[in-house]
Amino acid sequence: MSARIERITFPGSQGDKLAARLDLPAGPPTSFALFAHCFTCGKDVKAASRIATALTESGFGVLRFDFTGLGKSDGEFANTNFTSNTEDVLAAAEWLRNQHQAPQLLIGHSLGGAAVLAIADEIKEVRAVATIGAPVDPGHIISVFADAIDEIAATGEADVKLVGRTFTIRQQFLDDLRNHVVTDRVAKSKKANLILHSPVDDTVGIGHAADIFDAARHPKSFVSLDGADHLLTDPVDAAFAASMIASFAKRYVADQSGALGAPIASAPVVVAETAQGPFLNHVVIGQHRLLADEPTSIGGFDAGPAPYDFLSAALGACTSMTLRMYADRRQLPLDRVTVEVSHGKVHADDCAECADNDNVFAEIATGRATLIDRFERVIEIEGDDLTAADKQKLLAIADKCPVHRTLETASVIATRLAN
Repeated sequence: MSARIERITFPGSQGDKLAARLDLPAGPPTSFALFAHCFTCGKDVKAASRIATALTESGFGVLRFDFTGLGKSDGEFANTNFTSNTEDVLAAAEWLRNQHQAPQLLIGHSLGGAAVLAIADEIKEVRAVATIGAPVDPGHIISVFADAIDEIAATGEADVKLVGRTFTIRQQFLDDLRNHVVTDRVAKSKKANLILHSPVDDTVGIGHAADIFDAARHPKSFVSLDGADHLLTDPVDAAFAASMIASFAKRYVADQSGALGAPIASAPVVVAETAQGPFLNHVVIGQHRLLADEPTSIGGFDAGPAPYDFLSAALGACTSMTLRMYADRRQLPLDRVTVEVSHGKVHADDCAECADNDNVFAEIATGRATLIDRFERVIEIEGDDLTAADKQKLLAIADKCPVHRTLETASVIATRLAN
């Protein structure tokens, strides 16, 4: 399933336009999450991107944004502080509430984690909070630019180089950080908390996670990101964190998509609408659960294969299986079969293969067929020890595939209303 991306702006706490990205699953979101990034990072930092991708695959819509003065957002970073950051988070939640649905899940990385813990109770719809490498005390960030403290105290501000960029830090920023104690908020909160932290984090020590966990009420959980660095630069660490967050959150958030559940397997194949969009359907085949949909170009969500895609897949799978059965029976050194199938409708007069099919040719001859369904099948046969004769025989056997025969001969479809 392919996710959808919307790039939007909304007014931040200081009136500036904040740049944001809304990642949406292929179908309607089950619920929404709001992601607050780390100090001086941006919404497009790799960890945030990987976590958002994993969450959309689990059905969440994820909003992430650049704080005032960072990334592509307007405003001056020097005029911001921890309070303005938390207010930016609240502004993002309000935008989600007005345009879609309020977030039920808050995710914060590093200082963003402290920010979401500080304001979680101010968003009544929030049911769960997940933090990654969060400091228990926002003032911990001061240690990052400790060498500039004296200059800031003497002149009111200083230029500090962080992660290769220069930021102006003012005294009000330091004072504001020192005025916040996250544990006070956490201890009063009734939200479910997931604390993720690396025991080898050398930016925010593991002790911060312990303090947050001790302060939080149940339900609360801790996940050790063993071996991970503070920014989760290893994709494996980011993917693991995302999977933990998605599993945790699903226990607490409510499904707001309005989707109907998949039907029971009352027949070999059962297809039923999901009530999401005009085309999205559940497909139940025995123990298997799939989705069928249409492309976005004709009004679908592209949340699953289209009907003709399923038909093409049946032809391709049947072809591959038939060749494998034949090769194994004849002990041919066939390593692998790959089948590419495409479908289209062509004018009967342009169908070069139609003369070889008696049924189709008869339809054309009587004038009953003007457009013909044409499946193009490209078969790749791998096996270094296969002879040219072996390959030609396998190509001929492809036409013996049962689905191939069904498509080339007449079928009967008996339809009745359910009792």
